[in-house]
Amino acid sequence: MAATIRAIGHEDRLSLVDHLDELRTRLIVSAIALAVAFGFCLWQNHALLHLINAPLSKQTEKQVAKGNGPLGQTALAQQAVLKIAHSTEGVVLALSAPSSGLPAATRAALAAEIPSLRAAVAKVPPTPEGNKPVTLGIGEPFTTTITVTLLFALVISLPVILFELYGFVLPAFSPRERRIAMPLLISIPFLFVLGVAFGYFVVLPAALRFFQNFNSSEFNVLVQAAPYYKFVATILLAMGLVFQVPVAILAATRVGIVTPKQLRHNRRYAVLACAAMAAFLPGDAVTLVLETVPLYILYELSILVASFVARRDAKRERAEAALASAGGGPAPGGATGEGGIAPTAPVPSSPGGAGSGQPVGGSPPVAHGAAVKAGVQAAASPPGGAPAAAAAAGVSTAKTGDTPGAGGGDPGDGVEPDVKQIIDHIDRELS
Repeated sequence: MAATIRAIGHEDRLSLVDHLDELRTRLIVSAIALAVAFGFCLWQNHALLHLINAPLSKQTEKQVAKGNGPLGQTALAQQAVLKIAHSTEGVVLALSAPSSGLPAATRAALAAEIPSLRAAVAKVPPTPEGNKPVTLGIGEPFTTTITVTLLFALVISLPVILFELYGFVLPAFSPRERRIAMPLLISIPFLFVLGVAFGYFVVLPAALRFFQNFNSSEFNVLVQAAPYYKFVATILLAMGLVFQVPVAILAATRVGIVTPKQLRHNRRYAVLACAAMAAFLPGDAVTLVLETVPLYILYELSILVASFVARRDAKRERAEAALASAGGGPAPGGATGEGGIAPTAPVPSSPGGAGSGQPVGGSPPVAHGAAVKAGVQAAASPPGGAPAAAAAAGVSTAKTGDTPGAGGGDPGDGVEPDVKQIIDHIDRELS
């Protein structure tokens, strides 16, 4: 467990055995999370089955109310029996009354039948039972319950499984690649849950209404449990994947395949694509509209997010370029030393002074450092002739060994703060 919590850095070097050991540990943690979730879901399997059967039960009740199918015919018969029973009870009450003119013994016999009549009426259910999926095989109730429980357990344990997966894959990414990938990886489970919820509350009821009412007068519609749960899983999984459109669009913009401007320009094609995608999902014309609108909203949100990310990246690149230019160092991505200064090659010693530390030409080290210092000042000077003057001052310094500056002032005066820090760093090195 400790190995899974400890994050492995991008610079860490692991052997093949270490990678396999890490993979094994993460798989064990994921399996434990799945087993715990499965035990909890198996304990609450009645609630889960009721949750997944609710859309079918509502649609079946509507069919029963219309008298369609075997359940509808049974419901009509039950209602007729209850009506006859209530009418019979009213007649018996009227005949057993003293005002009916019947003999006392007859009235007493009729009154004795009233409790038994009411007890029989109470046993008749108001609606027929059978609005749940049916099972045909001997072990089908068990296997179907285990299948539904496993699906819910997988969804519940998904955060832990994704955490272990990301923890194993992300160390292979560089810091820049990780900065790009992390928002996408984090948004995947949230968008998937949002898509599953949309499929359960919008798409699934509409699909059941369409398929249960289609030519239902020609068939005795009885829904089998295993195909129904497979159908529900397909619908929810499809909507969870469809809601990954923002992730796909944002990834395409980050790698440079498309730009936000191109996405805005091709809106009409996006509407057509959303409608075509919704047409492949089950449902009628109303459902087609209900499914197209959220998909297009996701497309527009993807454009907004992609534009925001593009502006942020452009601002970061401009800041890095300005910092590199102000520091006098190479362009971003080049080799730099401490403080952004490019490392200089060591100056070879003169032939006659081995170990003296003097560069070729006999100039002292102080003069060389002063020239570098003056060159930094020249890079930070404003345009309009000042760079040339600073460069000339640097050349003069290299010859004389004096510190450049006008009037003996501080050479860092009037220079940008970052450049002033570099000059102070050179002063400390020279001293």
